[in-house]
Amino acid sequence: MSKFVYVTYIRTTPQKLWDALTKPEFTRAYWCGTSHESDWQAGSEWRIMIPDGRVGDGGKILEINPAHRLVLSWRNEFMPELKAEGYSRATFEIETVGDTVRLTVTHEMERDNSKLIDGVSNGWPAILSSLKTMLETGTALELTSRWPENL
Repeated sequence: MSKFVYVTYIRTTPQKLWDALTKPEFTRAYWCGTSHESDWQAGSEWRIMIPDGRVGDGGKILEINPAHRLVLSWRNEFMPELKAEGYSRATFEIETVGDTVRLTVTHEMERDNSKLIDGVSNGWPAILSSLKTMLETGTALELTSRWPENL
């Protein structure tokens, strides 16, 4: 089993955080210009669209409780060596803690030494830090404002 867990506290509301995680007008700002497409219903497909039109990642919505919990099957679609590993599972838990919201992201795969989990272990901290910054200040981090040229 390979697993990555990230916890952050954000000065926002559960609904604003949920919107930032699921609506393309927000994801484009802090997630490298990508948009997330789905009807956000249990069992539905979801995907991350790279600005050049490629699908970055995709899967199915396994569980959804808006503004509280989202569980996705997740597979990388544009890097053959990562796609070959198959599906992982990403869980987003949103909890109110006083006047803040705790976001816990757990990304795991039933495979030892997963290259995908190694990759997201480097990617999630930047994406989630930018999400936090955007929600608290109105502006995402420059680091995650656009898709990297070499990908």
